Amino acid sequence: MSILVNETTKVLVQGITGSYGARHARLSIDYGTQIVAGVTPAKGGQTFDHAGVKVPVFDTVAAAARETGATVSVIFVPPAYAGDAILEAVDAGLELVVCITEGIPVMDMMRVRAMMDSSKTRLVGPNCPGVVTPGYGKQSHGGCRIGIAPGYIHQRGNVGVVSRSGTLTYEAVWQLTQLGYGQSTCVGIGGDPINGTSHLEVLKMFNADPETEAIIMIGEIGGNAEAEAARWAQAHCRKPLAGFIAGATAPVGRRMGHAGAIVGSEEDTAQAKKRILAECGIAVAQTPSVMASTLLERWGK
Repeated sequence: MSILVNETTKVLVQGITGSYGARHARLSIDYGTQIVAGVTPAKGGQTFDHAGVKVPVFDTVAAAARETGATVSVIFVPPAYAGDAILEAVDAGLELVVCITEGIPVMDMMRVRAMMDSSKTRLVGPNCPGVVTPGYGKQSHGGCRIGIAPGYIHQRGNVGVVSRSGTLTYEAVWQLTQLGYGQSTCVGIGGDPINGTSHLEVLKMFNADPETEAIIMIGEIGGNAEAEAARWAQAHCRKPLAGFIAGATAPVGRRMGHAGAIVGSEEDTAQAKKRILAECGIAVAQTPSVMASTLLERWGK
């Protein structure tokens, strides 16, 4: 098993005819992902062709989902239009929307979240690397890559990874793979202050997934999402858990990279979050270079 996506997931790409969307659609097809449709307004009827796979392009998400059976969308749409792209996928009744776009205006995301509260659609992102359920072997048989994460670093296994940081997601995954431990699913939730899926929600999914035997949770300064997840894990998580918090040297009041990575109070600091994680029984990696080894030590491997 895995969480969110697997080899049977049918994916449509909003923005498939743009250079960024096209590049990652090709990489996902190469990885074995079922890319079944593309969506670009006014370009319906075109075909996106790669490696013998012919992907029809539609004007709307609703038409693409209806004609192809797609249940998941990945969004490569410029920031000014990305909020509306998310809501179009919600209106089409998709199960999951993964929004890669960085720099969506906060007011747009406030509107999106308010309109999504009563929907069945789960949003991952925005400003995230996406979701990967690794496949087996060099041809990634049985895998699903949605977003921009490099597929080759992944290996199928039993460790779940959830992270606010894209590059630290890749670092944790590569460390695990190099040590011979694969991943069940890797979820980059994004670093914006308003996003769709939290650390806590992903932890709950990993805890319920029989394939996932251990978890790495990567956070950063700003907000209280990591503390909320840690306190839930202390009471409910049955699996070994290691964490890392980025931003130990960040000055108070200055945004660091991600829009949500800003220290607003003492509780937002890396030091405070590390303390809370440790108090909740989570093994805390002191540097990014030991995230995997810290988990393996807690796991007893």
